[in-house]
Parts: sequence; C-alpha cells; structure tokens
Amino acid sequence: MPPSRWTVSARLDVRYDIRETPGLLDPANPTLADILTSDSRGGLRLVLVDHAVARLYGARIEQYLKEYNISHRLLELSGDENRKTMGQVLGIISALNDVGTLRVSDAPVAIGGGVVLDVVGLAASLYRRGIPHTRIPTTLLAQVDVSVAAKTGVNYQGYRNRIGSYNPPPLTLIDPTFLRTVSARHISNGAGEILKMGLIKDSALFELLERGGPALVAGKFQSATAAEAIGRAIAGMIDELENNLWEKELRRAVDYGHSFSPLVEMRHVHELLHGEAVALDCLLSAVIAHGRGYLGHHTIDRIAATAAGLGLRTWHPAFGDTALLMQALTDTMRHRNGNQNLPVVREIGRAAFLNDVSIEEISDAAQHMRRLGERQEPKLAHHGTNR
Repeated sequence: MPPSRWTVSARLDVRYDIRETPGLLDPANPTLADILTSDSRGGLRLVLVDHAVARLYGARIEQYLKEYNISHRLLELSGDENRKTMGQVLGIISALNDVGTLRVSDAPVAIGGGVVLDVVGLAASLYRRGIPHTRIPTTLLAQVDVSVAAKTGVNYQGYRNRIGSYNPPPLTLIDPTFLRTVSARHISNGAGEILKMGLIKDSALFELLERGGPALVAGKFQSATAAEAIGRAIAGMIDELENNLWEKELRRAVDYGHSFSPLVEMRHVHELLHGEAVALDCLLSAVIAHGRGYLGHHTIDRIAATAAGLGLRTWHPAFGDTALLMQALTDTMRHRNGNQNLPVVREIGRAAFLNDVSIEEISDAAQHMRRLGERQEPKLAHHGTNR
C-alpha cells in the first residue's frame, strides 16, 4: 500500500475591539464593571498592574472594583524593560494558577504600559494554551501602538521581543486621562510612534505634529487636536495590520523605525526608551532615503525639526556606530527571512522598500544624521526615568 497522507485545513477568525472610554476608574462609569461582570462565573479575577500605575492609581483601582463587588487579586508587576523576561511571565502564570483562573471566564486584566501588556499577553497565550485577557494601556506609546497589535513578547539574550506570540485580547480599553500623570519624557516617547505613522502612512498626521507638536506634549495629549492625532495613529495601524495580522507578508510599512532600533535600544536600554529609539531610526532611514533621491534637504529638516518639537532626541552616538548599525540590520534581516525589506519614506505619507542598502550608505547617513542632531537636538531636561 502507498503511504497515507492527510491534510488539515482550518480557518481562524479574529476579531478584537479597541474602545476609548474616558474616566475609566470613575465609579460613575460602569464600562469596566459591565465588562468584568459579563464574563464572570464568580471566580477570583487576577488584576495585573504596572508598579508605577499602582503607585498612582492603586487605591482607585481597588475602590472601583470593590464598589462593583468584583472579586479580585491585585498583583503589581515591573514595567522596566530589563524585567521584560520569561521569569516575569512564569510568575504571572503561577499567579493565574493560584487564583484558579478559568479557561474563558474571569479573564485577567492588565493595566499599564507596553512592558506589562506584553508580558501579560504572553502569559495569557501560554496558560492552558491560551486564555483571553483585557488590556488597559496607560501610556501614550501603549495606547497608540501596543493596544492595536496582536503581538506579545519578552526580551531574551539581549534581543528585544525575541520570544513572543500572537495573542490579541478580545478587548482593549483606552482612557486618555491616564496620560495626565505620565512624565513629559514618556509622552515624547509615545509621540515617537505617532511620528512614525505620520511619516510612513498619513501626511496629514505628520503635518498636525509639525504644526502643534510642542503644544501636544506640553498638554499631555489632552486636547481635541491630540485626540485626532491619537485616533489617526490608531486607525493607520489598524489599516496596516488588519490584513497581515500574523505577519505572513514580511514587507511591512509599520516596521519603519524598527530596522536598526531594536538592537540599539537593547544595547543602550538605560539611555533610550522604545519610542526614542524608533524616532532616531526613522530619521536615519529618512536620511538613507534622501541619499537615494527620494527626499530633499528641506523635507529632512522638517522631519528632524518635528521630532525635536515633540521632545524627541534627533541624535545619539549609537546611531553613529556603523558596526552596531550593520549588526542591527543583519539581525533584522533574519527576522525578515534574509531580506532587508527596509521601509523608507518615499514621500511623507508613503513608503518604499529597499533591499540593497550598503554599509557605505549607512555610514554616510549616520554622519549626516549627526550634523542634523547638532542643529536640532532639543533640551533634554525631562529625560529622566520616571513614568
């Protein structure tokens, strides 16, 4: 008899909601309580909170949950990039075991920045081979980037998000009023991801940042203009990700700013936040595009000035280290199956992809970027380590 052969064909339908709800922790706002009671079977719910958020909002979270008689256990997690590890993931899984979390009901809730949302998402994807969870992003970067993505991840052996999964939660709740207590540096950090979307996807968004960047940062993204900027960034991300959620197509415009920055960020984790590294990568990639004749001097100056106006660094010595940049691009190529697939700005709001960038181009671009940075570098008095 010939060998037998079977083929399994299945389809996974994915739908998840991202909902804005200001005043989420106000007892007069029943949104969160309605969600938590709708899937409850009376079990103990694990609420995982970024330690910085717990310091600012812990009492309000406890008060809100008690007001609605939601049985819970609150667990604080580190939001530091250095603690974004499998150890923290396993600790969360132990806590899920301890409270007896069910396969579907009484799902955990993650409240915090991108690190906490990523590690909780990974833990939820592994526990019982996958359980739902709800995420509540509290930083600007988490609200415009992590809240949209399906990805989870932890750092491993000095590489960013080297271990991860695709595990979008059924629901993400965005409360812009959390941003009122976020430090200026972390507001700028989130603005780096918004800038990326403007450059690669949405020229109107870029122009909005160009005109009003300093006011947006000073106002902690609380104005009507800020709401438009956040909304455009989220909508642009959804438009890019929706048809390629599992990244089967490896040419992705939203990888703009993420070709050199992942390794640079990890090598300088005590100096650079994620959005800062992304913005520097965006500028380097824009200078490479300038060298290809895509962008004129004036456009490069506009990009650098807009980044500076958002309080973002426009230069860091690591982006002058050609050997490190080549190492970073080489590692990124492994992630892109051996291709550079380097997204660059063809014109503001439109992407092109390069696959033949040389070490000489990168070195020349780094030198050009250093000169730009010397002209545009903002005052960095707010570059502390607070939330």
